[in-house]
Amino acid sequence: MKVEGRFDEADLTADEFLGGRVALLQPRRGYRAGTDAVFLAAAVDARPGDRVLDVGCGAGAAAACLSARLVGLEVHGLEAQPDYADLARRNLPGATVWAGDLFAPPAALKEVVFDWVMTNPPFFDPTDLRSPDMGRDRARREDSDAADWIAACLKRVRSGGRIAVIHQAEKTPAILNGLAGAGDIAVLPLQSRAGREAKRVIVTAKKGAKGPFRLLPPLTIHKGERHERDAEDFSDRAKAILRGGAKAPVCG
Repeated sequence: MKVEGRFDEADLTADEFLGGRVALLQPRRGYRAGTDAVFLAAAVDARPGDRVLDVGCGAGAAAACLSARLVGLEVHGLEAQPDYADLARRNLPGATVWAGDLFAPPAALKEVVFDWVMTNPPFFDPTDLRSPDMGRDRARREDSDAADWIAACLKRVRSGGRIAVIHQAEKTPAILNGLAGAGDIAVLPLQSRAGREAKRVIVTAKKGAKGPFRLLPPLTIHKGERHERDAEDFSDRAKAILRGGAKAPVCG
């Protein structure tokens, strides 16, 4: 019998990230985290004692990868879908996971300020073809402009704190609009292979800062011009991040 706000055990899979350092329960059908979550976690250069919030945390993949890479953090997650929030609590036993909407967060959450906020926002436009799985569709579909999402995330950051975002490259102008009041902005393009157009970007910024804008050299994810065999072909730098838990180049 299905419990409201909770996935059935039969509907879950156990998946590994960071070369097996992270074990994560995910829904068999629905929104499932991939490399974006690992890259996002790798862009957070937090220190022991820092308080970090993962907005739209899903099942907790990015927060779990961050916790595996950096010890001594106070990790929080915010997730609008109750069943995913419940799953994140199971995957992040040492974290605080809030069930709620970014634009109307729980009152207690609004009293907390964070040293870092990280987010992988929904990126499907409202007019895009809908997924038959409602959980996957809600996790990936924009209900608001990307600039509004980023601005709302920035509100949760303390002055002098930082934000990290992974999103579609075409959303970069909206991300920058949402970062009004922040500086020391760095943009890292992610390209699937050398010479190809970047489809994703990682953006980091510091609230209240006036540092220069930096457009970094792209991070190439795969080796070669095409996928030629049934095996991983990550570039050495991408593999160090995705399997070894290295920091992303955007960390400096």
